[in-house]
Amino acid sequence: MLAELEQLESDALGQLGEVTDADGLESWRIAYLGSKGRLKGMMPLLKDVSREDKPAVGKRLNEVKTALEAAFEARQSAALAGGAAGPAIDVTEPGLPGGGGCRHVLSRTIAEVAEVFARMGFAIAEGPEVEDEWHNFTALNIPPEHPARDEIENFYLAGSEGGLKLLRSQTSTVQIRAMERQRPPLRVTAIGRVYRPDTHDATHFSMFHQIEGLYIDRGVNMVDLKTVLFQFARNYFGEEAEVRMRPGFFPFTEPSAEIDMKMRVKDEWMWVELGGCGMVHPNVLTSAGIDPEEFTGFAFGLGIERIAMRKYGIPDLRWFFENDARFLRQF
Repeated sequence: MLAELEQLESDALGQLGEVTDADGLESWRIAYLGSKGRLKGMMPLLKDVSREDKPAVGKRLNEVKTALEAAFEARQSAALAGGAAGPAIDVTEPGLPGGGGCRHVLSRTIAEVAEVFARMGFAIAEGPEVEDEWHNFTALNIPPEHPARDEIENFYLAGSEGGLKLLRSQTSTVQIRAMERQRPPLRVTAIGRVYRPDTHDATHFSMFHQIEGLYIDRGVNMVDLKTVLFQFARNYFGEEAEVRMRPGFFPFTEPSAEIDMKMRVKDEWMWVELGGCGMVHPNVLTSAGIDPEEFTGFAFGLGIERIAMRKYGIPDLRWFFENDARFLRQF
């Protein structure tokens, strides 16, 4: 058996020296050190060794095992360090082309929409995504008993300090903060993420993006609002854009309207709601410290995802958030 161990060690080290790649190295490990390898196959032969020879044979078996494991680890370390034998890398060969990156279609849409409204004189305002009840509801004329405050309609945060907090359900919160910071005349847009526990389908998602527009000055009326929205639609989508306004209700505007645009959804043209709009309610102006007898204004909120769907012919809103590179590379 001692002679067989000597031969096994010699064969193993000789073959290890001929290994040229990682696959060969793994095949060698399985053949000699694996659970069914040649070294394991020597173990049962110990029972046939005489009692007086067993200590020497057992010692030699352990020595061979240690030697093969050390040789394997050294060769493996050399391979990881780039020292394994194998074909040399020709640094003069052209490299493999890298994948080109691009802006996400939503980021692109946000920049395009903001640029259209900037040309109309709207500055950009910002606000936090974690809001308090005052800015998300109370200052927007949403009373405590209103169903919009219900827990099933919002993402309230447990253990909020300094009063109840929630993920904002609309970018209308930013218009309150803008009115608190700046006296009229005021013309701003706020673009950002909002959160509602909606069921995910082709036109709804629990996290989406809105653009909120606000214009406060003396003598502002519904004609100004309609002009801004229709000018936006025709500037962004083209002269053939089909937009309509229909009566609606929102606590923070009076009168109010829904904004719809015709778009293709699953091979069918239909009217899809883009958002809501209306004249800022006097109670909202008063909450922000603005005299409603002196100033009037309008506000509108549009869904960025639905704008992108209409612009680029995307039938399913969920595709924006699936991170499928095949979809994203189209834009």
